[in-house]
Amino acid sequence: MSVSVRIPTILRTYTGGASEVAGEGGTLREVLLKLDADYPGIGARILDESGKIRRFVNVYVGEEDVRFSDGLETSTPDGVQISVIPAVAGG
Repeated sequence: MSVSVRIPTILRTYTGGASEVAGEGGTLREVLLKLDADYPGIGARILDESGKIRRFVNVYVGEEDVRFSDGLETSTPDGVQISVIPAVAGG
């Protein structure tokens, strides 16, 4: 399944400056694995050493925060947009 992945500014060095790239996979896990294969190193910035989404990274499939759905097993239907958003702290 073909999807689009929105890349935050901080990770665009991995995608040659592209703010959005094509992805493939039936689940978020599959899309992220393919993304890392296409853009080596980006996966380690999204997933931690145990393979879970990093604490300070939010990922949305469409409008849904995957932390409140099926996590990495969230379905990624054809044409959906995935957004990777680093958390912002401040005060």
